[in-house]
Amino acid sequence: MAFTMGFNFLLLLAMAATNLLSLYHLSSTFQSPKPSPPVPIHIPQHLLRHLNDIRATINHLTASTSDSKRTSPVPHDLVLHSQVAPIASSCHRHPYLLRRYMNYTPFSTCPYDLDLQETLILNGCHPLPRRRCFSKTPPKPTSSLPLNPFPTALPDSYVIWTKYSCKSFACLLQNNPIDFDLNARRSSLLKYASELDLPVNRFMQLAKSANSVIRLGIDIGGGTGTFAALMKIFYNVTMLTTTLNVNAPYSEAVAARGLVPLHVPLQQRLPVFDGTMDLVRCGRAVNRWIPLPVMEFMFYDVDRVLRGGGYLWLDRFFCKAMDLEEVYEPMIGKLGYKKVKWAVANKTDPSGLKNGEVYLTAVLQKPVSR
Repeated sequence: MAFTMGFNFLLLLAMAATNLLSLYHLSSTFQSPKPSPPVPIHIPQHLLRHLNDIRATINHLTASTSDSKRTSPVPHDLVLHSQVAPIASSCHRHPYLLRRYMNYTPFSTCPYDLDLQETLILNGCHPLPRRRCFSKTPPKPTSSLPLNPFPTALPDSYVIWTKYSCKSFACLLQNNPIDFDLNARRSSLLKYASELDLPVNRFMQLAKSANSVIRLGIDIGGGTGTFAALMKIFYNVTMLTTTLNVNAPYSEAVAARGLVPLHVPLQQRLPVFDGTMDLVRCGRAVNRWIPLPVMEFMFYDVDRVLRGGGYLWLDRFFCKAMDLEEVYEPMIGKLGYKKVKWAVANKTDPSGLKNGEVYLTAVLQKPVSR
């Protein structure tokens, strides 16, 4: 009741102030029958400020009232988690989604809300808050998993297919061969057809000639993990592959091959310690569509995790030709890395021709010491 009376009083006060302003305006613009040059209208600043304050107060009260009507109760486990561990600041920008995610029955099976999780992660809400529930498992888990990272076929029973349009890896192979044709992807990483190509064996030769040891690395946006698989079987190198399950079970595909998927978005800090990686490779997921601030922070996070003398490998990064010269090359140059390889060529697909895009393949070596 008190709130309603106060709100009505503010409305009345706003109307009165508006009327006063109108009277002042009319009195200041009254003209005699004799024509005279126009005189600039001067409205006292204190009157304008007073009126603006009233309007702002009314708008704030109106917004608060409507927000309170939309707000759902905060789940108990969200409150509990916030008391024992921090929640990413970006999560608070999406309170409705966050509350949906944390609205579950503790000590029971977790909701299978993969779409909701991916939406939160892509909006920067990462890491997601922990939940006190049991993760759902496939209805008929496989009794054996392939030891070879290039199996004849990935096991369908390893995945919960509910959220995907495809219900098998065979379907994904037909509809998304770039990622799920493991042998074709393998061939593309081993062949040399142009200056943009850098076969895995050629990269290892470059590292060896510089007396650099490659043992650990991260493949950012590595799809189904084929690069990591090659490094494992040929050179016994441990590669972590960052993935997101956007429209396909990329994380499960990587894990089914005996490799390690990191379920993190591009804007997330890499979850490894400083100066521990020998190699960070950026695949085709890293391109001009990434906002510049996100990309710049990513490059410096790569610098953080690379040891002195480690390598940053940009594999077919694409952007507009003008942007490469004016934006990306200066951004990369700020790192102060040695250019081991720097190859640029036109992107000749329809999108590349339309937008004047180019590819860049680069291998850059971090200074040994700073």
